[in-house]
Amino acid sequence: MSLVREPHRRRPNAVMVAGAGAAHLSGGGPGGGESARAALVTCVAFRGLESWTFIGIAWLLRTAWDIVHHLKAGPVIRFGRSSSLGCAICDPVIALWCLRGGPSLIEMVRRRGRAESRATMTV
Repeated sequence: MSLVREPHRRRPNAVMVAGAGAAHLSGGGPGGGESARAALVTCVAFRGLESWTFIGIAWLLRTAWDIVHHLKAGPVIRFGRSSSLGCAICDPVIALWCLRGGPSLIEMVRRRGRAESRATMTV
C-alpha cells in the first residue's frame, strides 16, 4: 500500500482493514462475539477513512482477535493451521506503519540515502 500515492493511500487502507476484520466470521470462533468484534473493527475502520490513527487501532484490534483465534479457536484460513499466528505477527507491523501516518517506504529510503550521502560529504 506504500506504493499508492497520497492523498489516496489512507482510504484503501481503511477499506482493507474493514475487510480483514470480517475474515474471522467463517473461522469458527470462540463464542458469539465474532459478529460484534467484526462490527467494532468496521466502525473503527470507518473512522479510519479520515484518520491513520483509527486504521492503526483497527489493525491492533484485529491482532488481538488473531491471538484469541490462534489460542482458542480455528485458524483464519481453515487449511492453514498457523494462519492466525501469521496474522498476529504481521498485523501489528501494519498497525505501526499506519500509526506513523502510512508513510511512503520508498520516500523514507530515498531520504535516508540522501541524508547518509550528505553526512559522508561533510566528513
